[in-house]
Amino acid sequence: MNHRAQLLAGMILLTTTTMDAGLAQAASGPGKAAIASPHRLATDAGLEVLANGGNAFDAAIAVGAALSVIEPSSSGIGGGGFFLLHRARDGKDVFIDARETAPAESRGELWADAEGKIDRDKAMNGPLSAGIPGEPAAFTWMAGHYGKLPLKASLAPAIRLAREGFPVYARFQSSIERRKEVLARWPGATALYLVDGAAPALGTVWKNPDLATTLERIASKGDEGFYEGEFAARMVEAVRAAGGIWKREDLAAYKIREREPISLDYRGWRIVTAPPPSSGGIALGEMFNILSGYDLTRLDRVHTVHLTIEAMRRAYRDRAEYLGDPDFVKMPVAELLSPLYAAGLRASIHPSKATPSDMLPGYMAPKESDHTSHYSIIDADGNMASVTKTVNLTLGSGFVVPGTGFVLNNEMDDFALLPGQANAYGLVGGDANAPKPGHRPLSSMTPSFVIGKERTGVIGTPGGSRIITMVFEGILAFIDGDLPEKVVANPRYHHQYLPDVVSTEPKAFTREEVKALQAMGHIVNDGERTWGLMNMVSWDRTTNTLHAGADPREEMSSGKVQQ
Repeated sequence: MNHRAQLLAGMILLTTTTMDAGLAQAASGPGKAAIASPHRLATDAGLEVLANGGNAFDAAIAVGAALSVIEPSSSGIGGGGFFLLHRARDGKDVFIDARETAPAESRGELWADAEGKIDRDKAMNGPLSAGIPGEPAAFTWMAGHYGKLPLKASLAPAIRLAREGFPVYARFQSSIERRKEVLARWPGATALYLVDGAAPALGTVWKNPDLATTLERIASKGDEGFYEGEFAARMVEAVRAAGGIWKREDLAAYKIREREPISLDYRGWRIVTAPPPSSGGIALGEMFNILSGYDLTRLDRVHTVHLTIEAMRRAYRDRAEYLGDPDFVKMPVAELLSPLYAAGLRASIHPSKATPSDMLPGYMAPKESDHTSHYSIIDADGNMASVTKTVNLTLGSGFVVPGTGFVLNNEMDDFALLPGQANAYGLVGGDANAPKPGHRPLSSMTPSFVIGKERTGVIGTPGGSRIITMVFEGILAFIDGDLPEKVVANPRYHHQYLPDVVSTEPKAFTREEVKALQAMGHIVNDGERTWGLMNMVSWDRTTNTLHAGADPREEMSSGKVQQ
């Protein structure tokens, strides 16, 4: 049976699982709050807004805006993201899609060279690589629909940080140094980020008054302050003068999309996660469905890891084959999440031998940018926010409209710009992920909630194509009893179908475990560099205890419980 036939054979309607009443959130919240983010100043910004009467959604604005100031390498108001929210008072879960969109003049040949191949420089650097940003619209939407405070109050900590400055830290400096040749092409980027042609010195106070002014404009005028009027006209003029294709109509047409999250049931736990245009929730669903057919408690660690790798291999084979922008592409989501489809995949797994990826139908797996931000929040009332956002590559396109204070994304490279040709990270795609006007590119960002009878977790991470397996392993560890502080620190391993290699962080496996996996036929790259920057918070409802785990792989990460 070929792969498509196997998929069709598994078709059933996806039904909503009725969860035990004990899995629902408690009627009252924990009474305190917890935030974990990539930088202590962003965590502090969120806690400040909570202390001033805000809720988790106001805090999500505050943390995100602060990261726009202090972590521009990974995210900012020139980019977009996904905001998974849980509202405690009525139990509503909602997925705010603030992904960037393709400008109306988008057509694949714009990114082609004279030979008809992708021009990587055009796809990765400069304003032609930039989609229409979604993060400013997400802030105004959340403030208007879910927050308790005016947008001005939630943006205040970030505005203060931008005006007063902060000490330059290692990751901030290294990201600028890595991209300084591209930044030097554009006067706006040179003026903002470079000092005598290089990154600012460690420990020096870095200020961004232009970004403070931009955030103040958004605070006072909302979407109109960014997507319309004089500011929008200034951005369009600068983008087009430098070779981009934005139009004022593109900015004015940008809209937030509220989507229904994917809800999964795994061994009595409910997992709420990201729907398309994220491929993460579909892949998580396939992996959990595959593993649900095994009694892992009866297996040793090597065989458990083997089955987990095989689940990863099959989910990554499917993850971008069928998916695109849900506003334009019809996708077999119910079929991919069907237990019958998972049973078919499970039947192809040998209990003690690896399946070579070239024995599965061909698809070239994507490798995406690692440079993304994630933060997790639970407030005193039990509201939750899991947020992952990005500008794609380090410092996005490297292009700054003079006087605005932020770098534009380079998310156009996440589209399949030319059918059948790989982008900079190996993604080969077709029409479902083409750069059509108004379309949103696929993403691996996977903000998630995991809810059990006694404990609730809020989890997510950056890490490009490894995001999904990191969240998967993190949820499994949390279900097994690990607290967030341990979940985020655990060594990680990853398989994404192609290349047919098990990547591992240092100390993920013992020498004996590596040999055992190799004997099963797995190719193991033991002890690669570390990856990801996971941030997780949890609430134990039996003891009313909060925990916040910030990834120790980054020295500036911060997880705090409100005192």
